[in-house]
Amino acid sequence: MVKKKKPARRAPTKPQPAAPVAKVLDYKVVELSNVDEATIERTVNDWVRQGWAFDGVQFAMRESSKRPAMAFVFFTREGAALAEHDGDHRFRSEADADRHLRRLVIGPEAAEAGAAAPVDAWTRLAQLAGEDE
Repeated sequence: MVKKKKPARRAPTKPQPAAPVAKVLDYKVVELSNVDEATIERTVNDWVRQGWAFDGVQFAMRESSKRPAMAFVFFTREGAALAEHDGDHRFRSEADADRHLRRLVIGPEAAEAGAAAPVDAWTRLAQLAGEDE
């Protein structure tokens, strides 16, 4: 009688965790032109209630005064990293970007009519400045 060899025991496999989603910080900058205690306090409280974490404040000073002229209040919150720009509402499609560029370079009326771009950028700048000669 031939003895059958028992198969080697393998260590139990651990379930593989799902691939982690890369986390990044989203930043929010709020510009304050009225710099006083109440405005800064209200701004910080409003944005913290919306899920942002206060990160800091930077004051822009005037040379002639000890009071700040402006303040920039910085907030952060955790967000997911974007894998690619497709489908992201913050980015234009290539066709939309091309149409927008044509409107900027040629002008809104001419772009829709299919007109050609001006010969050079200086000509277009003169047109935008109202210096058509």
